[in-house]
Amino acid sequence: MTAATIDVVGIGNAIVDVIAHSDDAFLAQQGLNKGGMALVDTARAEALYAVMGPGIEASGGSAGNTMAGIASLGGTGAYIGKVRNDELGDVFRHDMTAIGVRFTTAPAMSGPPTARCLILVTPDAQRTMNTFLGACVDLGPEDVDAELIAAAQVTYLEGYLFDPPRAKEAFRKAAKLAHDAGRRVSLSLSDPFCVGRYRAEFRDLVANHVDVLFANESEICSLYETDFDAALAQVRGHCDIAALTRSEKGSVVVTRDHTHVIDAARVDKVVDTTGAGDLYASGFLFGLTHGHDLPTCGKLGSLCAAEAINHFGARPETPLKTLAAKAGLL
Repeated sequence: MTAATIDVVGIGNAIVDVIAHSDDAFLAQQGLNKGGMALVDTARAEALYAVMGPGIEASGGSAGNTMAGIASLGGTGAYIGKVRNDELGDVFRHDMTAIGVRFTTAPAMSGPPTARCLILVTPDAQRTMNTFLGACVDLGPEDVDAELIAAAQVTYLEGYLFDPPRAKEAFRKAAKLAHDAGRRVSLSLSDPFCVGRYRAEFRDLVANHVDVLFANESEICSLYETDFDAALAQVRGHCDIAALTRSEKGSVVVTRDHTHVIDAARVDKVVDTTGAGDLYASGFLFGLTHGHDLPTCGKLGSLCAAEAINHFGARPETPLKTLAAKAGLL
């Protein structure tokens, strides 16, 4: 096996986030499920955008956020995702490459515009997401670069990819290429509602194709349709490593033989929980690909998640490498 030249390659929905403040009354008026993610069509996206408050635009998408975090830690990363050859597509590509993440996936020249996610943040810092997938649905197996996958220690896949059928094919191809090259495959379950739609397929993936699993408490309980302790016991034998986040309770990292309980990093004020899980994965995967033990990987994950939730938006505002060094984790 040749030496890896990339720490992590992420594959996900290339989405530009539009983030705005909101309140519970507005969510109820719009029939939105607080704290969840809903897929919306063009008409619904336009209607919601028209009535939501002033927002800020920032490149996002779950795996894209994770790759941004790895770059902020000083890691090497690449990204596979589909945008349209339009203004938002250019914004997304520029944002990724400007932070040092390799992004060479060819844009779609026709069809739906670049995806966007309308994120409403309530005063309790919960985020409610409404996603128009747009050009993301055009991601297919032909976009998966075999050489890129083989060059990465870890191929990181976001569970949201299970919605567009052709993206699902890309997902499976990437996982096979990674394992054929002797690399690891990591999966984020992304959202409990996503898990509910594809529970049987996700269980098969976790048991037979995934080496490193990321899930929050709601997602892992949804996967196994049980409580947290029982879900933890089940996942223990289904993949090499499972990193299960529990908000202010920290996280639990389990292997077949060991359990590591990781405290949450201290946060003065939670401003916006958007991207917390994405950035936890950044820290954990950076640690894993740089030879750190699992407790340190979990602490790096908690540190990165804490940075994400103390400001508006999902991507780091303070260099994570600096924070990790100050905490004695690098």
